[in-house]
Amino acid sequence: MSETADTQSSHNSAEVVSFREALGAWVKIASLSFGGPAGQIALMHRVLVEDRKWISEARFLHALNYCMLLPGPEAQQLATYIGWLLHRTWGGIVAGTLFILPGAVVILLLSILYAGFNDLSIVQAIFFGIKAAVLAVVVQAVLRIGSRALTNNLMISIAVIAFVAIFFFAVPFPLIVLTAALVGYIGGRINAGLFSGNAGHSESDSTEKDAIDAAAAAGKLDHTKPSMARAIKVTAICLVLWLGPVAILLTWLGMNHVYTQESLFFSKMAVVTFGGAYAVLAYVAQQAVATYGWLAPGEMLDGLGMAETTPGPLIMVVQFVGFMGAYRNPGMLDPMLAGVLGAAITTWVTFVPCYLWIFLGGPYIESLRGNKSLSSALSAITAAIVGVVLNLAVWFGLHVAFDKVEEQYFGALRLYVPTWETVEIAAVVLSLGAMIAMLRFKVGMIPTLASCTALGTAAFYLGI
Repeated sequence: MSETADTQSSHNSAEVVSFREALGAWVKIASLSFGGPAGQIALMHRVLVEDRKWISEARFLHALNYCMLLPGPEAQQLATYIGWLLHRTWGGIVAGTLFILPGAVVILLLSILYAGFNDLSIVQAIFFGIKAAVLAVVVQAVLRIGSRALTNNLMISIAVIAFVAIFFFAVPFPLIVLTAALVGYIGGRINAGLFSGNAGHSESDSTEKDAIDAAAAAGKLDHTKPSMARAIKVTAICLVLWLGPVAILLTWLGMNHVYTQESLFFSKMAVVTFGGAYAVLAYVAQQAVATYGWLAPGEMLDGLGMAETTPGPLIMVVQFVGFMGAYRNPGMLDPMLAGVLGAAITTWVTFVPCYLWIFLGGPYIESLRGNKSLSSALSAITAAIVGVVLNLAVWFGLHVAFDKVEEQYFGALRLYVPTWETVEIAAVVLSLGAMIAMLRFKVGMIPTLASCTALGTAAFYLGI
């Protein structure tokens, strides 16, 4: 993108934000993006809205609201969206890719370590402590999302119904999200006040001209205007990049090969993973463990622990799942090589759709700024997500506290029944300590994880 000189202000057009300057900002954000989507979004807000004043509060929140409605990691998609606003398609590609790159590299290395050396007691000891701390992180997520979303009895009812539906009746997660969106959309048209819990959905009256707003006012953001020809081009390119490799694997290896199964499953997941990593993890875990047998329930917690302690979106845990699935079904390949290829395939089909949603929908969403129907749908989805994440917390808690948990069905009713003789006292104590530290004393996630890892390692070796 060429730069335009402007003597009045360094923030008077999007071109003033040089690609090199933006690259430095995205590298900084990617390197510091610990703590899940809430922390990542807060970091982007501080860097892009408060410090550099590249995007206004209203436009930032509008972009965030759209990304929260999408399947996939909202923080990564928000980075892609803002990168696209600043520097068109390549700006979005660079911002979105840099956001996931550090975490992808680290989790791949941890997956190799986990698979190759998990028979060593030190690796088992380390992940014993991490599991306990992860439960505290998930509980904190329930409370954090709930405090923002459950603003009235209707929102509380939606959350309760979502929890009961997924935990006791195994209602598919995508159906819960789509139903909540429909309820919010229709209900908002009847009485928008009942769905106004999420602040920031309307256009701000602020007259401050940040880089993007000033460029828009000057008519320099033509790429944000909807175009049918552009939409067709974007859709065609992204679908080929996304589904082309899936079709090749299906044709070359057949339906039953692990690479084909992973590409198909995680392609489907990329379409239905509303609400971020926490909300969808139970769905992924149940399919990966029960349906495909790629890994055990406890190993899913280990993978989430990896994602929690590395930068980038928490949904990167799927890379670990893809690695382990291929590692255990290598065919004629070396298991480590098979695992690396499985991780690469999983990561590709998980994140390529994110660029499709942004580059295709971005111009139309920019034209819908201030639309109240979108706000109502988002509020209902967020309330349902509270119930889904609570389901995840209970599911995690049972598998942290007990070595053996069975599913029992009574007609349509599903119950998780733990084997009480397999209770892990040390894990329960560590989890309670982590919750007290994070919720009562506001200890950060990284110190809590580090402490639980050290204590869990000690407890493991002492046989507690």
